[in-house]
Amino acid sequence: MLDQDLKDQLAAYLERVTLPFEMVASLDGSETSRDMRSLLETIQSLRADKISLRLDGNDARKPSFSLQRTGSTSSLRFAGLPLGHEFTSLVLALLWTGGHPPKVEQDVMDQIKALDGDFNFEVYMSLSCHNCPDVVQALSLMAILNPKIKTTVIEGGAFQQEVTEREIMAVPMVFLNGKMFGSGRMELEEIVAKLDTGATAKDAAKLSAKDAFDVLIVGGGPAGAAAAVYAARKGIRVGVAAERFGGQVNDTLGIENYISVLETDGPKFAAALEAHTRAYDVDIMNLQRADKLIPASAPGGMTEVVLANGATLKAKTVILSTGARWRNVNVPGEAEYKNKGVAYCPHCDGPLFKGKDVAVIGGGNSGVEAAIDLAGVVRHVTVVEFMPELKADAVLVKKLHSLPNVTVHTNAQTTEIVGSAGRVSALSYKNRSTGELTSVPLEGVFVQIGLVPNTEWLAGVVERSKFGEIIVNAKGETNVPGVFAAGDCTTVPYKQIVIAAGEGAKAALSAFDHLIRH
Repeated sequence: MLDQDLKDQLAAYLERVTLPFEMVASLDGSETSRDMRSLLETIQSLRADKISLRLDGNDARKPSFSLQRTGSTSSLRFAGLPLGHEFTSLVLALLWTGGHPPKVEQDVMDQIKALDGDFNFEVYMSLSCHNCPDVVQALSLMAILNPKIKTTVIEGGAFQQEVTEREIMAVPMVFLNGKMFGSGRMELEEIVAKLDTGATAKDAAKLSAKDAFDVLIVGGGPAGAAAAVYAARKGIRVGVAAERFGGQVNDTLGIENYISVLETDGPKFAAALEAHTRAYDVDIMNLQRADKLIPASAPGGMTEVVLANGATLKAKTVILSTGARWRNVNVPGEAEYKNKGVAYCPHCDGPLFKGKDVAVIGGGNSGVEAAIDLAGVVRHVTVVEFMPELKADAVLVKKLHSLPNVTVHTNAQTTEIVGSAGRVSALSYKNRSTGELTSVPLEGVFVQIGLVPNTEWLAGVVERSKFGEIIVNAKGETNVPGVFAAGDCTTVPYKQIVIAAGEGAKAALSAFDHLIRH
């Protein structure tokens, strides 16, 4: 199952195991079971003094295996092979079960251990999903820390019947005690907060008690991270309030155009952004959504940012770097069938449509790249583009047209996403030249039509363009004194990671200049 290099790396990690535990496998006669047994035997052989293996499990899900620390009643199970993006999740689960401490704040771990109740989590993931590991790792750790929490990690490809019966058409998908709990990327603290009903008020009080910042950055994407690093290097008090550190970069798969980095992926890049920021004296307040901006009432006064949980942060200067999100196509059926056939991440959810017919709405780079990616997994891809021709780079368009299972419709306006029995069954579009309406039977629709800035909360306070972008000058200044903006939420053209990072650095330098002059 594992090549020698990977075995060597795994052996090095397993040296950190200090407490004995056993793996209990429930197998059948399938090829996946044979692969699972081989994987578990390899793991056991690398640390036989601490890790034992039993093959007599009788769990209903086969193949699967549990991790059980000696003397503990914790319950963590992997159903299907946790390879691909989830191999790291498996390694961490082995280390945590074996006593290696997680890199999590102690107060968060204490909060997990104090949760009272019966929590039976089932998380469905795919091996190509780059959003799944965070959720898998969070729920795995929770099961290891608290015996009242049970977590089963299910690889959708190995349990297709379950996926069909539970109508799972997007991952990660989490069920708690048999009921839908959440879908999409979730941080550990976010999951804990949903379970600990008193956490929000406590968090708000803790945040409101913080001293005023010299520079407060709202948003933790490339622009926000760059602004934080540049500001912190000036020796001033810097804070970052981010709904999700890394921002939309977390949802990007391949990154090959950030100068000096030949190739990486979004989650790795986002983790590097956070690590670089944490290397300085920056107060990172993650999972915090800004709700209101109150400008300083007088020159030299404090600007306030009110968060969704009710907390208020004060700062001498503020940098807005809230980024953007996927734009909705806004046709009947889109909202109704979201996660029931309507998806926005082909890398995450594409494998769930293996052998099925799907559509991609959008003919820019994102749309064409999505169609090329999906063509290798699904039976057929229909690309629907509003303009008379595809807007993607020529090399991508050439590749798209070379694929035998792709049909392209240009000058086509999507009019409706049709559903049946609670899931997508067709897509309707209109030929903009003739007015002819066409319905395409399919089971999935991937929306890839660009971005919309996350600036609604600033309406009436900060001047914005007709597209909702924050209007900035060459220094990143807004119309509000002491308030700056950077990145994809602004009028700066070309929404690129490298441009956002540069604009973040510029905004930080401008904020520092404002501080020393005013």
